[in-house]
Amino acid sequence: MTAAQMGFRRRLFLRKTTAAGFALLCVLATSIGIATLAVLLVDVTREGIGRVSWDFINSFPSRKPEQAGIKAALWGTIWMMGLTASFAIPIGVGAAVYLEEYAPRNWLTRVIQTNIANLAGVPSIVYGILGLALFVRAMSLERSVLAGSLTMALLVLPIVIIASQEALRAVPSSILEAAYAVGASRCQVVSRQVLPAAFPGILTGIILALSRAIGETAPLIMIGALLFVPFTPSGPLDRFTVLPMQIFNWTSRPQPEFRENAAAGIIVLLIVLLTMNATAIILRNRFQARARQ
Repeated sequence: MTAAQMGFRRRLFLRKTTAAGFALLCVLATSIGIATLAVLLVDVTREGIGRVSWDFINSFPSRKPEQAGIKAALWGTIWMMGLTASFAIPIGVGAAVYLEEYAPRNWLTRVIQTNIANLAGVPSIVYGILGLALFVRAMSLERSVLAGSLTMALLVLPIVIIASQEALRAVPSSILEAAYAVGASRCQVVSRQVLPAAFPGILTGIILALSRAIGETAPLIMIGALLFVPFTPSGPLDRFTVLPMQIFNWTSRPQPEFRENAAAGIIVLLIVLLTMNATAIILRNRFQARARQ
């Protein structure tokens, strides 16, 4: 065996060893994350499952832990997520379509793209300060569901835009070329070919964005969402609270019964989150199946 062959085998062995070590490190990191999540879920379920009932879901907060419920926070969350999705999804998808299909490739577009990417990493408390200054005070929306929803829409908007852009870029160029070849206009190509093909990926980004919004607390604390609300919102200008705020309120109480309520609230929040994600995943799979036909 020549020296060159021996050197090649040593380098090959080193590359295989490095690859195996990196794969083991990835598996170990994933296992630690899954184990930690499983421990948290088991602990929360053990402590709070006994409090989850129809009375708990259909009762308002109370200073007596055995009578406290989560109805106001649940309806506040539903109101806020519905309005947040109504604002963030059309604006985010529309911005992504413009940047990918219509905007000229110049320095201004690059600056906009860079700023969108930077905004996706801004801490949520900064959006809370912006929402307080812009929506609560400047626009006089007070501490309402609408002000909270607009703040959350700003928070998730960069995520929706970036995910939608990636989905639009993933559409094969052959689809566009074929549509242009038969005489379709740009509007027809985008609306009838690109968007249907990219919609499953866009929906995945929307799921991630709304999943972040439903668990945020810091922006809502900044705009003044209430901790104790004995009523459900009847309109977008009403005062409100949400599930994370109610859970935060219960965990700050010294009585152990309130910690049980907080654990039960976490279970309800997870159920709402999983239901919302499951609905979006079913819609995404249907669009994927329709696109393949």
